[in-house]
Amino acid sequence: MTANVILPLVIVLPFLAAAAGLLLSRLGTRETGGGHPGAPATEGNRRANSRAAWFAIIPAAAATVLALWLAWHEGLSFLGQIENDVPARAADPITYGTIETGAIPISLSLQADGLSVILGVLVTLVALAVQVYSVGYLKDDARYPSYSAFISLFTSAMLLVVYAGDLLVLYVGWEVMGLCSYLLIGHWWEDLGNSRAAIKAFLVTRLGDVGFLFGIFVLGAAADSFRIVDVLAKVPEMSTGTLVAATMLLLAGVAGKSAQVPLHTWLPDAMAGPTPISALIHAATMVAAGIFIVARLFPAFLQAQPTLDVLAVLAALGMLGSALAALAQDDLKRVLAYSTISQLAFMAAALAAGSSTAAIFHLITHGAFKALLFLAAGVVIHHVGVNYMSQMGGLRRELPVTFVTMGVGFAALIGLPPTSGFFSKDSVLLAVEQAMTGGRLTDAAAVLLYGCALATLVVTGAYSTRAWLRTFLGRPRAVIALPEPPPGTAHVIDVREAPLSMLLPVILLAVPAMLLGLPGLGHLDATVAVISVALALLGVGIVYAVWRSDPAADPARMLGPFRVPCEQAFYLDRAYAVLFVRPVLAMARLVARADSRVVDGAVRESGRSVVGASGLLRLAQNGNVQLYVSGVLAGVLLIAVGAVMFT
Repeated sequence: MTANVILPLVIVLPFLAAAAGLLLSRLGTRETGGGHPGAPATEGNRRANSRAAWFAIIPAAAATVLALWLAWHEGLSFLGQIENDVPARAADPITYGTIETGAIPISLSLQADGLSVILGVLVTLVALAVQVYSVGYLKDDARYPSYSAFISLFTSAMLLVVYAGDLLVLYVGWEVMGLCSYLLIGHWWEDLGNSRAAIKAFLVTRLGDVGFLFGIFVLGAAADSFRIVDVLAKVPEMSTGTLVAATMLLLAGVAGKSAQVPLHTWLPDAMAGPTPISALIHAATMVAAGIFIVARLFPAFLQAQPTLDVLAVLAALGMLGSALAALAQDDLKRVLAYSTISQLAFMAAALAAGSSTAAIFHLITHGAFKALLFLAAGVVIHHVGVNYMSQMGGLRRELPVTFVTMGVGFAALIGLPPTSGFFSKDSVLLAVEQAMTGGRLTDAAAVLLYGCALATLVVTGAYSTRAWLRTFLGRPRAVIALPEPPPGTAHVIDVREAPLSMLLPVILLAVPAMLLGLPGLGHLDATVAVISVALALLGVGIVYAVWRSDPAADPARMLGPFRVPCEQAFYLDRAYAVLFVRPVLAMARLVARADSRVVDGAVRESGRSVVGASGLLRLAQNGNVQLYVSGVLAGVLLIAVGAVMFT
């Protein structure tokens, strides 16, 4: 098979899996699903879940194999670009048709260059791992068929974004991803918190997507084409004002999808969804889409220095602020959520500094180790039954495999050698350091970015160590409810690991989390590496010393009076509620009242007037024939008198 056949096949296979999962999983079973969480599984639901699992996993595995084939043929050149820090060049697209619009046509095209095929492998591998993991995690969930189908649909949409050769085709996948995110976060919609988190994610990302769509329109109008290769070819001819306007608008969508300041507040709340979704959407794929878009259209951003300065400031604030918020969280998944925002800001920092290859390098390694961390956290939560680290501890002996693999993930997150995060963070820090003298950013933006990046290394080491210690070491705090044993049998603590379907993806993801950074080995900067490791170990050492002084207490107490603001993410949600949510709700109530009292009131009063007038007419229509004859005769008499008088 050739690339022009494989490219659409990689995208279509997960889409067909979604259709099969939604339409065929329950075929022949009496149960229709929709059971509440915790409800006992029925035989029909088990059959439907088993069928849905095969519908999801087999196409995901096939898409992964095809994505690997594409990467083998096209990805080697991109790895060379990473080693030589050469910006990725968009390949010539393969066109499958054209939609005439009367103005700028829409090209139904896909492209397989180094950037897209490497990201395609990341998306398919993580999606496959999540599908396998979910079989055990949601084994008896009555709505598993729809859940797995939405994951397949999300995978197809993300692959469309990655492989799209036309900006409007890309936008279709971009929006379908948002829809799937809403559906998956709200999987357990019976809980009001989950439902609200899904709505919040949908609205906040849609807000950014408005700007994103208009940014596409500006670029398309300036280039007279929406094809990515045509847009990039026309960038040197575009005015600075056009490029700044287009990239600023695109940046709104990037901030929404990649959860960057100021549109990042949806991501921590999205942890209400199932943990595998946190790994798929909020670690490796959906949130990476914004960074991918900037890298895909990087020549346009390089010609818009004001946009790079804005991106640098937002990245600086996001990486340090989110890291501090992670340091104060008790919910393990929220720690990882704020960590994701911080690490995505690291990637944005590399883009602002002018190195798209460093950003994509860290995106790839981050996708591996953060997916590992989320899935390992899911094993812990599945075992303990709670998300809160204050109710964990001492799990090292009960979950030895998870203990080791999650330790690898945290080491990569901190950036300790020889993990993949060490090499990718080194490339990002080197790019940011060079930006201070390269002139691509203004001096103030470059200094702010570099200073926040160094401070974030310390805080990242601190919150990662705190999470690892409070989860696995110290005194056990979890009380695991066990069934009553038969009479005469002693209680035995359940120290089993998770099911193999959950544990196998965790073990396999630990391998790239450890080794994926090796392509950057030849370009490791010794000075930057020493500084980054020293700062990370400083954060590790501080938290470890505080923890050793009192293992039962939370090391976050070292924040003192700043702990509550950090835990509340600096009250940004409250500020948004005061500045935007409450005024909008007040305005909505005012409009509803005006609609009810003015618009509907006018209709109601018109109806009352008609009813009143009809009541007067009804008085004459009482069914008395004598009255009718008298009326007729009186009318004839009046007409006769009038005729006599006026003739």
